[in-house]
Amino acid sequence: MPGQEAGSGSAPEYGWYADGKWRTASAGTFEDHNPYNGEVHALAPRCGRSETAEAIAAAQRAFPEWARTTPGERAGYLRAAAAVVERRKKELVAALARETGASAPNANFQIGLLRDLMTQVAAWGYLPNGELLPSDLPGVRNHVERRPLGVVANIMPWNGAATLSWRAALAPLITGNTVVIKPSELAPLSAGLLIAEVVDEAGFPPGVVNVVTHAPGEAGPVADEFFDNPNVRCINFVGSVATGRHLAERAGAALKRSVLELGGYNPMIVMDDVDVEYAARVATFSAFFHQGQICMNTRKLIVHRDVYKDFTARLVDEAARLTQGDPLDPKTFVGPLITPQALATVDGRVREAVAMGAKVLTGGTHEGQVYAPTVLVDVPASATVDHEETFGPVVVVQPVDSEEEALAVANSTEYGLVASVLSGDPDRAARIGSQLRAGYVRVNAPSVGEEIHLPLGGVRDSGWGRTGPELISEFTDLIVVTVQTGKPEILLS
Repeated sequence: MPGQEAGSGSAPEYGWYADGKWRTASAGTFEDHNPYNGEVHALAPRCGRSETAEAIAAAQRAFPEWARTTPGERAGYLRAAAAVVERRKKELVAALARETGASAPNANFQIGLLRDLMTQVAAWGYLPNGELLPSDLPGVRNHVERRPLGVVANIMPWNGAATLSWRAALAPLITGNTVVIKPSELAPLSAGLLIAEVVDEAGFPPGVVNVVTHAPGEAGPVADEFFDNPNVRCINFVGSVATGRHLAERAGAALKRSVLELGGYNPMIVMDDVDVEYAARVATFSAFFHQGQICMNTRKLIVHRDVYKDFTARLVDEAARLTQGDPLDPKTFVGPLITPQALATVDGRVREAVAMGAKVLTGGTHEGQVYAPTVLVDVPASATVDHEETFGPVVVVQPVDSEEEALAVANSTEYGLVASVLSGDPDRAARIGSQLRAGYVRVNAPSVGEEIHLPLGGVRDSGWGRTGPELISEFTDLIVVTVQTGKPEILLS
């Protein structure tokens, strides 16, 4: 069932979704908590291997008919979903804030983006999906076409829950695949069950979209079924590098395609000719938007020494003035970290750096699960926060003496998701940007930002696969068809 009140004053209880029907999980439900106040705001189904197998079977049954639908028919379903999202926008924004701690600007951005996302992806079905190739053989025509894979298993995160999970589902759907979504146990509604509600209300055919959720610590059986079930042809993952590496190994062993959008340690270079006031505001947004819990957040600011003192002072001032608290308050910019464990990790890394000689210029404290925006300087290279993605509102500031040193520091990370450069000279900024090793280079703009049609993705340890229309190639097989006209001589001896 979609969210239904379990009783007076109780949190709504959800079922899982497969074959166009709401179902009850055999193991019951688990509590979905508001990270700001700890309240239980929903009860989500505890699915296991059997429910996952049922969802995959439903997706496999639906696949042949869905693959035969026209681009216009598939686009129509996406536009219908966009209309549902628009009508339920206020409700979806509130659910995202309650479930993931997304601030009002973040939650409104995510849900507001969905209509444009669905509208643009709806048009991808009309993009060329093949080509005609010449032949040296008389009477032969060769053409290449793209055909959908089948069932795609989406393993989705809690951060950017709505945008990332919808984006991961839409590209397979418009190319004729069916999907089974496994949202994070920390965002079972926003990254999964509310998607099921929308597609159900939009009238999608049964089995085209299916959603299974699991309790914390119980992802194993669901993932095992994804990898062991021969009907799953692709693993589509958004999440951490460590988990992505593990899933890639399993996908390789099972000969399943994988699409991995992973994390990064994102540098931002600030040169000596920059508008310092503008640079400080850009850096503040880049480091602390969604309390540093986005894979595109800036983790290290590499600042030319000539502006280091002025820039750092302005950065500290901007960070200290950010409003912290309840994400449902429209004035809040920094909300809670997702779990007590996440808070402990962030605080532990800050404390480790301080114990090794780093200085905290602002922040380093918390109230409940709201961690104050934190600026660190004099951080030793051996400190974890200096080279590993720390999913929280923490940024390291490091001075450098030259453009060459700035590039060396920026490119020293093993990751390669986003890298940024700020300079008052556009030509200089572009030159520096051309030498940054990242899948997405941002020049004179915040590191957090994207457009739907761009082929975004990481290099090196930040994964593979791209967003935008490039995703069509990830969810289709390339088929070569050779047609012989006439009856050429067949030599048998």
